[in-house]
Amino acid sequence: MTTPFSILQKQIDFILEIDKLKSVLRKTKPVGLDRYENSAEHSWQVALLALTMAEHAPVKLDLDKVIRMLLIHDLGEIDTGDVIVYAATDNAEREAEELAAMRRICGLLPEPQAAGLVELWQEFEARQSAEARFARAMDRLMPILLNLNRQGQSWRENGVSKQQVVSMAASKVSDGCPLAGEWLLQALDRAEAQGFFGA
Repeated sequence: MTTPFSILQKQIDFILEIDKLKSVLRKTKPVGLDRYENSAEHSWQVALLALTMAEHAPVKLDLDKVIRMLLIHDLGEIDTGDVIVYAATDNAEREAEELAAMRRICGLLPEPQAAGLVELWQEFEARQSAEARFARAMDRLMPILLNLNRQGQSWRENGVSKQQVVSMAASKVSDGCPLAGEWLLQALDRAEAQGFFGA
């Protein structure tokens, strides 16, 4: 029999499981620190970025939904690890692995809470709503902002070219937040002139 106590216990189990996201290291370093950020820090910061920049979205958004997407969008990395967006990977295989991870992790929660989070993650991945496109724009923008403020640290370490940033990241920013996309193209031109890219 399901009781409020058993539901609460499942939710606590989920929260303790997602603490593991703090151990998933990314390729960018936080401003002013000489260590790599983790995926939990990224999720928190990108949610705040969306909250801060929502007024620049091309349409009115369900901001709560955007923030929920961003808080969960990398949970699958607990099982799969983080892969830099510029890496040559099989995207379909990667997405299938992350979906399986999301189902496992969210499966700790009671239904329909688990199903709702998996559906929200799938909406983010599919980018079929304005909220998903804006959330993806913020997800792509944040690592670029860190790189711009660290003289291209991750780009230089990983041999990333300006063209890769424009085609694989800046294009997603423009898709979800055109104003940020325009700003970004100018910032990337300045970064190129300063030698921030690795290839």
